[in-house]
Amino acid sequence: MTGRVLAALLLAASVGTACAPAGSTSGSAAGRPGASGPDGASVTLRIGDQKAGSEALLKAAGVLDGTSYKVSWAQFTSGPPLLEAVNAGAVDIGGVGNTPPVFAAASGSRITVVAAYRQPLSGAAILIPGGSPVTAPAQLKGKKIAVAKGSSAHYHLLAVLKKEGLSFTDIQPQYLQPADALAAFASGTVDAWAIWDPFTSQARLEHGAKVLVDGDGYVNGLNFQVAAPAALRDQGKEAAIRDYLSRLARARKWAVAHQAEWAEVWARETGLPVKVTRAAVANTVTTPITIDDTVTDSEQRIADAFTAEGLIPGSVRFSDFIDSRFNDVVGKGQP
Repeated sequence: MTGRVLAALLLAASVGTACAPAGSTSGSAAGRPGASGPDGASVTLRIGDQKAGSEALLKAAGVLDGTSYKVSWAQFTSGPPLLEAVNAGAVDIGGVGNTPPVFAAASGSRITVVAAYRQPLSGAAILIPGGSPVTAPAQLKGKKIAVAKGSSAHYHLLAVLKKEGLSFTDIQPQYLQPADALAAFASGTVDAWAIWDPFTSQARLEHGAKVLVDGDGYVNGLNFQVAAPAALRDQGKEAAIRDYLSRLARARKWAVAHQAEWAEVWARETGLPVKVTRAAVANTVTTPITIDDTVTDSEQRIADAFTAEGLIPGSVRFSDFIDSRFNDVVGKGQP
């Protein structure tokens, strides 16, 4: 077992109950049996989550409780470590951006994309300090740029550089998770930061950051729920995943229509200042979409770009990591 996978397992074990109600689970009422698989065992759906993620949204929308199965939550700093946990069997499903599945697939991870969502492009940003002399993306050449490796921001940065005729060899990438990157950015030890909301809004409002370029014209705005193949083969967990995705679709529909309310709940659930969540909410609401050729082709272009840059080993056929059996759930989240 690699050190990275072991770390993911330890992280899942240590924080798996951090955001769950008493008893480390949510959903099943006291004394009520959970959903059962073929062997009659109670089902617990283990969900990987990120800051201001699915659990907070489901709570805000009022659709978290009342499941026939138990739920345990594990918090992760970004998509790549979450998918390491999926691959290692530490969690059954979790939400990530558009790039982590590409890196996971390239490393041979056991993952399956089961649901897709689209969000606005303005929350993705390359940030620079307020007093930076940088005024155009071409001036990123030679600069120290913080980014979470394998994250959606990683592709955003690659796409921006590529458009300017630059590559990763032309910059000094600083591979940092968001909390460490924020500290480095605030202290001035990096020249720029590729990141997503709510960190974009936090850096702007609390540290005077400026947006050099957002995601418009560079990224596809896709997010995914990614499951462990073993969970999909389990009858009880497959049913739990279908129910969970249905609830998540309803919650995402609620967030689009109740952005002010969601921002208030988001702040309470995460400890972020409400001014940050109010600024970020319009950039982070997502709409469920079906997984079709448009989605697959868009992700394939991301994979091909990383292959061409030599940032992932070999090539990836993204369609091999897609399962569209839950596409019917999308209708439950449409306006």
